[in-house]
Amino acid sequence: MTGAPTGHATAGAAPAAPAVALRGAAVERGTRRLWSDLDLDVPAGEFIAILGPNGSGKTTLLQVLLGLLPLAAGEAQVGGRRPQQGSNRVGYVPQQKALDPNVPLRGRDFVGLGLDGHRFGPVLGRRRRERRARIDDALHQVGADAWADAPVGRLSGGEQQRLRVAQALVGDPDLLLCDEPLLSLDLAHQGVVVDLLDRRRRDHGTAVLFVTHEINPVLPVVDRVLYLVDGRFRIGTPDEVMTSETLSELYQAPVDVVRVRDRILVVGHEDSVVHHTGAADDVLMPAPTHAS
Repeated sequence: MTGAPTGHATAGAAPAAPAVALRGAAVERGTRRLWSDLDLDVPAGEFIAILGPNGSGKTTLLQVLLGLLPLAAGEAQVGGRRPQQGSNRVGYVPQQKALDPNVPLRGRDFVGLGLDGHRFGPVLGRRRRERRARIDDALHQVGADAWADAPVGRLSGGEQQRLRVAQALVGDPDLLLCDEPLLSLDLAHQGVVVDLLDRRRRDHGTAVLFVTHEINPVLPVVDRVLYLVDGRFRIGTPDEVMTSETLSELYQAPVDVVRVRDRILVVGHEDSVVHHTGAADDVLMPAPTHAS
């Protein structure tokens, strides 16, 4: 496991605000409270994996930090400010979904949506040369220079996902929110995406919150885990959270955590289901008692 980069404040200067700060946070969907009393500070450069079964509120947490959903209780801050929709300080990497082969966008057009796609019309005052330089830099960061003028719909799933990472980076964010970005990718492309995100947080101090059903692809780079189950949660290093004792307590059912070489296998008993999370990465977990 690797640690996040640490910064040193100048003598007499106030310490920088955390990339994310949650205090007594609670979220609801309809009449159901997904979780509550969540306190979490995420410093610059930290990589946090967010795990848990479907319906546990993982994506909902990202929506709060994107400014798309208010908290039911408590307080949330991103870089010392309330979350704001469309903020360039936050980059978002969604799941990989194949684009229509006939979509009329080049690679650079697709990446450019990360600068102004959330606004109505172009950004006023942004010079064309500056905008192009930002896009070219983002493409270069993810090794996608060759696809700048390629139709995005004709690229492979892995190539499209690189462009989604570039789209998230083009605004030079302090925080990256990743919502299961490895789904539908083969192991090789999973590794590429994880390496890109890890390099970004190390080189630029960008914090990463990474929603996933399977920790193994990101295990080498994760600093802490936030595990959500049916309103309960645990926060800690993978060695602290990914244990038989902790997960049995969270699921309120017997769970065995087995380490095989550099992988973690989680096996539930009785009414267990298989979550397919990628080639050679199936994990057995107890069936959740709530709706998926």
